[in-house]
Amino acid sequence: MIKIFLISLVSLTVMASENSTTTIPDLTMTWIGIASLVIFVVGYYFVAAEEKYHMDKAKPALLTGTILFMLIAFYYSLNGLDMNLVHIQAEHLILEIAEIFFFLFVAMTYIETMIHMGVFEKLKYNLVSKGYSYRQLFWITGFLAFFLSPIADNLTTALILSTVLITIDKTNKAFLVPGAINVVVAANAGGAWSPFGDITTLMAWTAGKGSFVDFLFLFPASVLGYLVTAFLLSRVVPTSSPAEIDKEEKVPTVDKGANTVIALGVFTIFSAVISHQVLHLPAMWGMMFGLSLLKLFDYSLKIKHGKGFGVFNSMSKIENNTLLFFFGILAAVGALYFIGWLALASIVYDPSILGPTISNIAVGFLSAIVDNVPVMSAVLKASPDMGLEQWMLVTLTAGVGGSLISFGSAAGVGVMGKLPGIYTFSSHMRYSWMVLVGYVVSIAVWYFQYEILHIGV
Repeated sequence: MIKIFLISLVSLTVMASENSTTTIPDLTMTWIGIASLVIFVVGYYFVAAEEKYHMDKAKPALLTGTILFMLIAFYYSLNGLDMNLVHIQAEHLILEIAEIFFFLFVAMTYIETMIHMGVFEKLKYNLVSKGYSYRQLFWITGFLAFFLSPIADNLTTALILSTVLITIDKTNKAFLVPGAINVVVAANAGGAWSPFGDITTLMAWTAGKGSFVDFLFLFPASVLGYLVTAFLLSRVVPTSSPAEIDKEEKVPTVDKGANTVIALGVFTIFSAVISHQVLHLPAMWGMMFGLSLLKLFDYSLKIKHGKGFGVFNSMSKIENNTLLFFFGILAAVGALYFIGWLALASIVYDPSILGPTISNIAVGFLSAIVDNVPVMSAVLKASPDMGLEQWMLVTLTAGVGGSLISFGSAAGVGVMGKLPGIYTFSSHMRYSWMVLVGYVVSIAVWYFQYEILHIGV
């Protein structure tokens, strides 16, 4: 029996070695390569035109992502190519999606629990009762997003602050739309200068492209770019104030255990960071650990008070369309990468074509169109010969550039799910030029700091 086991083990090792040396064929100029690109563009059009066709963005994204890999598998089978490559790539993609999926799942569960326990209603009361105007609330939520994002990550931050916005006023689009854009830009800019503030910075950090301190030097470019965009956006925010709170109205209170839930949420983010950085586990492992603590706390409340908040009740209110959108869009982009389209774009780093600086600036625009995670992944896999200053530039542009379009970043997609029909692709594009001005300012600050003053190199 032991002999059979050893023979099997050796066979698996040989197979793994053979698979690791197998190269993925470039299919960009084949019919499947052209067809996949066309399907992606068409699917992306319907995602962007969500408001026009009144069709949830998850539908075209999910259809595009699933059908592309099925067509690739059909092409491989039809041409006698190695089907094991398709299987391996699909499994790797599932792993990447699962990490994001479960991370979002837990973050959303915590947010829905805090909503149920009245945390955001209390926060809204505290903000509105002090007589802040819409414009003041705009700046408060923006600064909170910018400085919370480096700790909690840009997606979780955007979800929390967008919930605060919608509790302040559910109908005033003149406040909600620029407020939502402000939160997205602030969360992405804040995450750009922290090694774990954004998935793209985390990828660059773990790939050894910079030390922990190196990323902190991006703070000037991040904050000044954000402030410029925020100033422009603030000019279109109403100067009036939300409806005054009736003095006779009962002051909202939070449910028992709400403070513990908030503390558990912070600890869950801490666990996610520790899981990835210290234990070398996916970040979602720490998030799932935090979910288990939340469930145990719910159970303890039932024992002590006869009633808990109901974790499954919170889960039932999660924006599932946001999760399915992520699955679809990441699967679609993964298919384009598998075919070779993303790798093909890496040749522009050659100094004889565009060179690192222009290419890294272009990465920001590409991140907004495709998604900053796979774009950053493609850059890291191509690993062009660049200095530290260029790796910091691409980290900055990939993070901040995702704000140019509403679904160019995880933060934007999360806010779209929280403010359906209000924060949309078209509503964001009306003010995208303001985001672009801030993007240009961030790059200018980077150039002055790294290329002229040589600070941070």
